[in-house]
Amino acid sequence: MARFDRYVLSQFMVMFGFFALVLVSIFWVNKAIQMFDRLVGDGQPAWVFLEFTALTLPGVIGVVLPIATFGAAVQVTNRLITERELTVVQAAGQSPARLIRPALVFGGVIALIMSLLSHFLISASLEKLRHREEEVRQNVTAQFLEEGTFLHPAPGITFYIGKITPKGELREVFLSDRRNPQKPVIYTSTRAYLIQDTAGTKLVMVNGMAQSLSPRGHRLLTSKFADFSYNISNLLTRDLSSLNKIEFASTLDLITRPDSIRKKTGATLAELRFNLHDRFAKALLCVVAALVGFATLLLGGYSRFGVWWQILIAFSLLVGIKLVEGGVTGLALSDAGAWPMIYLPSALGFLITLVLMYLVVHPRTFSALLARRRLAEGGS
Repeated sequence: MARFDRYVLSQFMVMFGFFALVLVSIFWVNKAIQMFDRLVGDGQPAWVFLEFTALTLPGVIGVVLPIATFGAAVQVTNRLITERELTVVQAAGQSPARLIRPALVFGGVIALIMSLLSHFLISASLEKLRHREEEVRQNVTAQFLEEGTFLHPAPGITFYIGKITPKGELREVFLSDRRNPQKPVIYTSTRAYLIQDTAGTKLVMVNGMAQSLSPRGHRLLTSKFADFSYNISNLLTRDLSSLNKIEFASTLDLITRPDSIRKKTGATLAELRFNLHDRFAKALLCVVAALVGFATLLLGGYSRFGVWWQILIAFSLLVGIKLVEGGVTGLALSDAGAWPMIYLPSALGFLITLVLMYLVVHPRTFSALLARRRLAEGGS
């Protein structure tokens, strides 16, 4: 039967590859469209867009792996039952517990892939993505230099450039600073330059004028200047604490340096424990998806009307497991001592698989339901 195991496992992997490819494409294209609008709107080149979308790929794959695993298990098992291959194998004396072994191996293989993603690739790609996003935000050309458009780089700031010469000179510059409602200021100049120094990025305006409205008497005060320096670093810099998130930390660091990670990211102990154990739980859920999908379809055996009702039961069970996962997530994030609850959905999935296999091995327990189903088929 080792040959049959390899045959079934190969079918699982082929169908898994198909479902994973379709689902990843759908999720990835959706993210790519959102990134394309934002990056192209900021004037970024195409290679930056390709780099950003590539960095989101591990996270997208991690989301779709359990779904693709479940879909592959259901589809392959359905075909094996429809074409009576499982019926022949069972008639040869193989027990249902023996038949589920390829599904268990299949789930284990996908769990290894998910472990690689969860413990290494996803955290590394997210960290790289956030740092690249910060670099793009710090790119003055993308954030500040756009001809003929009123830009709003920060709340209360409006910036306009009439023209940018090939030498980098800014012409017809308009800058409105309304961050202090009691003292709004408008700067205009015929020419301006962007200069980088140790203090940050500065906008040096030449031959311009500053206009401010006095809160007393609503008098307009104007002053002309030959040159004026305006520090715009605070308009381009974001909160660097967003670059240090618990999701970016490696699993090894979460285990060996929890206090250091918490201090660096500002995460609570509950968040740290949840993030650590959730990476292991995700791999177990892949095994559960394969086992539940396979075991549920064994209920009832072969029928010329198909196994649509078993598929419906399998889908409902998976949805129930995901609902439990959502419920324990909030509990684990609020209470550091509740981290064992993270494994409850996986434990529930394995328990459901055992119950399903018991019903398959002892069909008389399920005889009443089967009798009603056969009656319905005969009436139709």
